[in-house]
Amino acid sequence: MNVRRLIPTTVAAGAVALGLMAVSACSTSGAADGKDGDGRLKVVASFYPMQYLAEQIGGSHVAVSTLTRPGVEPHDLELKPRQTAELGEAGYILYLKGIQPAVDKAIDESEAKNKVDAATLTELEHHGTEGGHSHEGDEAAHDEHAHEAEGEAGADPHIWLDPVKYAEVAKGVGASLEKADPDHAADYRKNTTALVTKLDGLNTAFEQGLKNTTTKTFITTHSAFGYLAERYGLDQEGIAGVDPESEPSPARIKALQTLAKKEKVSTVFFETLASDRTAKTLAQDTGLKTAVLDPLEGITERSQGDDYIGVMQSNLAALQKALGAK
Repeated sequence: MNVRRLIPTTVAAGAVALGLMAVSACSTSGAADGKDGDGRLKVVASFYPMQYLAEQIGGSHVAVSTLTRPGVEPHDLELKPRQTAELGEAGYILYLKGIQPAVDKAIDESEAKNKVDAATLTELEHHGTEGGHSHEGDEAAHDEHAHEAEGEAGADPHIWLDPVKYAEVAKGVGASLEKADPDHAADYRKNTTALVTKLDGLNTAFEQGLKNTTTKTFITTHSAFGYLAERYGLDQEGIAGVDPESEPSPARIKALQTLAKKEKVSTVFFETLASDRTAKTLAQDTGLKTAVLDPLEGITERSQGDDYIGVMQSNLAALQKALGAK
């Protein structure tokens, strides 16, 4: 059973209503209004889950660019001078603090008028390799990269993998875009409602699709699915913490071999933006199959779906097959 541990938040309810925008002094450059040549709001998104929200909610009124190009692992992104300059010219920046340290620093130093941290639009939680549970060897797995990736107070930043939390973030983004560009507030409101409706449908599909399964346990190289696991009553078992490239310890491999047999686990999941080496190592040692469970940190040609909704539907199908959905 996963144990939910909510992080106390100091964000006032009124700030949420205002879109939780950090407003700084406007730049005196020619791009001070944050608009492109066609009068669209220039939006910079930190990586794909933020880009998707901006595009879906902003529609034709925004020009969205992303700091993390397709196929790039977002955690280790280092910004180029051109990208830093782009932040200064943006009319609106959407990011998720705790995922990309270099991006967080650059945004803090940027003079962009509207900066929205998606992590402030919902409540973050602590998740270990298995939701809120701890396991022997987890401490060693949480190296410097892990602590950077998990954000403030060890919080799990992977909120976009829970459609319910992602919908909460979408509502906050919509409200903040209304404040940033009030001339198009009605359209932002309409687009937000449409996106939330799609996310509600996705949540229903996961609830129904994972209600009756042979096992509730799944093994993955990247412990990114704590929110998803908790939302749908599953148990995530990460091979070696939050770093998909790290090697599992012999003790962890042995523990997972025992667990796989006990919990009738059939599949070890790996992801699209990282090596499948650790998954194949465990699978070979345990006689299990391998499959993709995409943490949606970026869309690539290997992604099973064209956008967030499509990839999440593929993730649901993969989980249903692996867990023995009835």
